[in-house]
Amino acid sequence: MATPAASARDVARAFEDNKLAQVLYHDWEAQTYDEKWSISFDERCRSIVRERFMRVLESTRHPGESLPYGTVLELGAGTGFFSLNLKQAGLVEDVHVCDLSPGMVAAAKANAQRLGFTIEGQVADAEALPFRDDSFDLVVGHAVLHHIPDVEAALREVLRVLRPGGRFVIAGEPTTIGHWYARHLGRLTWETATRVTRLPFLRDKWAREQAELDESSRAAALEAVVDLHTFDPAELAETARRAGADAVGTATEELLSAFAGWPIRTFEYAVPEGALGFGWAKFAYRTWTTLMKVDSALDGVVPQRFFYNVGVSGVKPQKTPGR
Repeated sequence: MATPAASARDVARAFEDNKLAQVLYHDWEAQTYDEKWSISFDERCRSIVRERFMRVLESTRHPGESLPYGTVLELGAGTGFFSLNLKQAGLVEDVHVCDLSPGMVAAAKANAQRLGFTIEGQVADAEALPFRDDSFDLVVGHAVLHHIPDVEAALREVLRVLRPGGRFVIAGEPTTIGHWYARHLGRLTWETATRVTRLPFLRDKWAREQAELDESSRAAALEAVVDLHTFDPAELAETARRAGADAVGTATEELLSAFAGWPIRTFEYAVPEGALGFGWAKFAYRTWTTLMKVDSALDGVVPQRFFYNVGVSGVKPQKTPGR
């Protein structure tokens, strides 16, 4: 049974306490998050994760760096989309996850169990990780840094728990320009869809119940509280260097695919579940994947800051003799 959305009172409290907001929002989302974002652990998402990980990794990977990585920690793991698919893709071996939300940690562990393996999971604050120094070969994250109040402090913690020479790969962060156009497209689509579907000749099939719309509005308000940052790719790289990382690189993706993807996803969420059918799902996925291929061709032609997503990678410096 799905956990109810945060109440209006919860949202009001969350405006005063961001850590509370993060827990409330992500605990509520935990049981429906995979469905909302079309997350799966089949070949479709394995392929997406593999390509996204390698795209960021190759921005700074050195020739002698071998795969798979041994012990990996996923920061702000959510339901395990990134690390569990990386394990299935054969890119990592021993998976540990952490998240500020107990609900998300439980969901990630349950997903792993359904896939036939176990992972270690712990509730943790990214700015004060409860792990020993030099514990992991790799730290990964997906769409996590924009939720963390002090990004530089979190990256310092990432470097602390990495072994010397270990790497972090964090993908899926919103760029400042990308966030601007995605939100505007999403808002316009939501307002248009919810008005049109309430016309008398469409209402019976296409209009969501008012209580569901109110719940979505509260969720959107809480989402605005937990989304703290957007990033300029060059500035994100500099933040990683200030935290102490070597060999820092950034990679971006989703441009035309974001212009299509955000209206499509918002429209799907604005109409009742099941109204669109499998044919729509095929159209939406094929549109997104086709435009992603076009976006890849634009990489290096269009400046990074115009893409929707940015990823960053870096390496923990090797210890020098005597230290």
